[in-house]
Amino acid sequence: MAAKVLMITGDAAESLEVLYPYQRLREEGYEVHVAAPTRKTLRLVVHDFEPGFDTYTEKPGYTWPADLAFSEVDPGEYAALVIPGGRAPEYLRNDPELRKILKSFFDADKPVAQICHGPLLTAATGALNGRRVTAYPALELDMQAAGADFQDVEVVVDGTLVSSRAWPDHPAWMREFLTVLRAKAPVT
Repeated sequence: MAAKVLMITGDAAESLEVLYPYQRLREEGYEVHVAAPTRKTLRLVVHDFEPGFDTYTEKPGYTWPADLAFSEVDPGEYAALVIPGGRAPEYLRNDPELRKILKSFFDADKPVAQICHGPLLTAATGALNGRRVTAYPALELDMQAAGADFQDVEVVVDGTLVSSRAWPDHPAWMREFLTVLRAKAPVT
């Protein structure tokens, strides 16, 4: 039986940060389940940069089904966790069910991959205190406020936690995450 990986996300998640790890992990042989506040079709977004804008722009992206609601997740069934970015983490961090899920992965020292704004979720649980991370560069102060050592590089590996800045860093992010994941939960 293939090891299972949980991805937690919601509406306004970055399309590439959901779809790339989902497909890459399946290609590797892992079973991937997507969990959101409720079982529904999620509306993802595309963030990009355009001349004349001081920050990224947001456009409608793909839709993607959530397999589970957070209330249905049994963290013990999963070998690892993936946390995409986008705007979803801004509101998901307020969900008490999700914070319990996150805490259980960190308490069990299971592999966790986070990218872009995803670290806002782990920060909300206190799991970043004393850890090295990267995130979307605009979150540097948020990461420091959470007690993390922020590094503006394409990927940071701190034990079983693998973080990246944004979708341009996907190759390094998934390469490092798969190294950690294969060691902790190889595909059988």
